[in-house]
Amino acid sequence: MRQDGFRRVVWIVLDSVGIGEMPDAAEYGDQGSDTLGNLAKRRPLQLPNLRQLGLANIKPLEGLAPAPEPWASFGRCALASPGKDTTTGHWEMVGIHLDQPFPVYPHGFPREVMDEFERRIGRTSLGNIPASGTEIIRDLGAEHLRSGCPIVYTSADSVFQVAAHEEVIPVPKLYEICETARAILQGPHQVGRVIARPFVGTPGSFTRTANRKDYAVPPPEGMLLDRLAGASVPVHAVGKISEIFLGRGIQVSQKTKSNADGMSRTIEALQQSPEGLIFTNLVDFDMLFGHRNDAEGYSRALEAVDAWLPQLLGALTAGDLLILTADHGCDPTTPSTDHSREYVPLLVYGPAARKGLDLGLRSSLSDIGQTVAECFGVRISHGASFLEAIT
Repeated sequence: MRQDGFRRVVWIVLDSVGIGEMPDAAEYGDQGSDTLGNLAKRRPLQLPNLRQLGLANIKPLEGLAPAPEPWASFGRCALASPGKDTTTGHWEMVGIHLDQPFPVYPHGFPREVMDEFERRIGRTSLGNIPASGTEIIRDLGAEHLRSGCPIVYTSADSVFQVAAHEEVIPVPKLYEICETARAILQGPHQVGRVIARPFVGTPGSFTRTANRKDYAVPPPEGMLLDRLAGASVPVHAVGKISEIFLGRGIQVSQKTKSNADGMSRTIEALQQSPEGLIFTNLVDFDMLFGHRNDAEGYSRALEAVDAWLPQLLGALTAGDLLILTADHGCDPTTPSTDHSREYVPLLVYGPAARKGLDLGLRSSLSDIGQTVAECFGVRISHGASFLEAIT
């Protein structure tokens, strides 16, 4: 671990908080997407702390003037890999670049996949269409209760999702079904994630529970968390980070129920982990608001994080570095309910770090991972560190 750098890094992914379409957005059907920019046009965003850190210095945002003296260094990152999903974005952060995107299924999964899936689980399934998770349980939940068949659905992302009522298919059995799907979905059908989506309730009032579980593709060896483990650097994961990376290199992992829970657990992690990496994902932006085109809910969630920031900043010590960023966009103001191909914001703050530096447009999210790696005396295969610039 470098003695001239930072002994602890707090890395927070504001899931899906993009900051404007990338040049190839039209290839993904995302022209015009700008999660932060379009939200700011909808109504004034009350983000005084993010503004003071330098959010509006990254690019013009309606109603948010650039800070004359930003507390943080600021910039934005492009996604070098093809795609716009959770796995692609998080993998690139830790140094993994994809040559081709994970497969997507806009018309549902092919018969050869579904036939093998149903054969192995010993029952037929419902759905097999792209859908919103809340809408598909509303539409097919009653039939699921009657038949006992799991509900299979996907989205524009590379996911195979299985929904089941907890009283019809108990959670352990649902997990077993998803493990079967994960074993099948290999080779050309290797989706980024298989996701268990349990729910409860009665027709007309179904509710998804916190027992969601993700089954990700194993990341290639040598990514950031592997390098940190090899250097005995502790990693404390908050939210879905551990599931994305299958627990690799992570010593402590805490699942979360909401952004508020994730923020609380991040403060707890600061109290429990005096050094190393605290890696947090705040998922509500994406899961609750972006995919449901709930622009007002998204805006309120941003404001809630902003209101929490003074507590977070006050908990940092002289040897800490805070990184705020995202993994992709999910603009709730566009007709699409899917992720969007956007740049992501980058804010880098530390009591001992340089303030107000324009880090510019970074060519890859791996620049963040390389910076974290350099903090702890290791390297990853992709990315240009900005550690020297901020110190």
